Amino acid sequence: MWEPAEPLRVTPQDRTLMQEYLRCGSAPQKIVFRMRIVLAAAEGQSNNEVAKKLETTRPTVLKWRGRYQDEGLDGILEDAAGRGRKKSITPEQEGEIVRATLETKPKSATQWSTRTMAAAQGVSDTTVLRIWQKHRLQPHRVKRFKLSTDPQFAQKVRDIVGLYLYPPDRALVMSVDEKSQIQALDRTQPILPLRPGLPERQTHDYQRHGTTTLFAALNVLDGTVIGHCAPRHRHQEFLRFLNKIDGLVPVGQQVHLILDNYGTHQHPKANQWFADHPRYHLHFTPTGASWVNLVERFFAEITGRRIRRGSFRSARELVQAILDYIRERNKHPKPFVWTAKATDILRKVRRCLLISEAGH
Repeated sequence: MWEPAEPLRVTPQDRTLMQEYLRCGSAPQKIVFRMRIVLAAAEGQSNNEVAKKLETTRPTVLKWRGRYQDEGLDGILEDAAGRGRKKSITPEQEGEIVRATLETKPKSATQWSTRTMAAAQGVSDTTVLRIWQKHRLQPHRVKRFKLSTDPQFAQKVRDIVGLYLYPPDRALVMSVDEKSQIQALDRTQPILPLRPGLPERQTHDYQRHGTTTLFAALNVLDGTVIGHCAPRHRHQEFLRFLNKIDGLVPVGQQVHLILDNYGTHQHPKANQWFADHPRYHLHFTPTGASWVNLVERFFAEITGRRIRRGSFRSARELVQAILDYIRERNKHPKPFVWTAKATDILRKVRRCLLISEAGH
């Protein structure tokens, strides 16, 4: 008996390109057949299962698994040397496809697909796919960014990253912010529970039952969180939260607060509170760079683990769920570890600026 095969490792980019190619009705069947073998092997199906499912032989499955492992997509897009039709595309045509991918858009879409590019260039989908793979072009993907225009961006990044990487002795470093307009949503029908082979299911529509704002202070050193919920997020609520922090921090201990530039944090009464409590040292993030504030990582965590898939019949029920989550999390806190150095961040920002200027 043969040992069960390990799942074939297929990169996310290759998987996406192959799935797009399979959706093309005019794709050559021999290429479709090879891709189905690779995708099935990537799902962990045994070689015998794949052979039976695709009505082929085990040696054939092994052949195309091996070709993908050794050569990637090129291994299954091209026939072995001496077999099949020779490539007829010229270097000039290949260069034109690369140029068109980088510099143009199709008339009726925001990005090229293998089919639209093949039709525009008068070549096959396979040729486009091979060229994109060769030049590492992925027009189906997009990443988002925002460059801060703060004139003190570099100085502020160095200041805050320095607190993360080299926190001061005998002082607390707390990342503070508020997550506003958290909605108490209740699904219009009961949630269908998880079942073998079926995920949890919930209706796409919902009823709103109010909102709340979560004020949070993340202790950067140990990962604990001080949380407070309020119906609004004015300076009055922010001052109440500061008083809560002050009551929980040991008397006399120095505290470094990392804040963004929201108006509430720099309200005259907030400034007066900080003047009356000189042990608090303020560090403001650059404008348009909330990602520097580590508490945003906690907001993403609580949203994904407790809020987004929750069902709440009132704002009070939502608040209770949030506070319960924070209390349970604080029993076994785990800090978020910042690893990026300020010099690396500034280097990437400069590179993005150069690319942005070149694009205009």
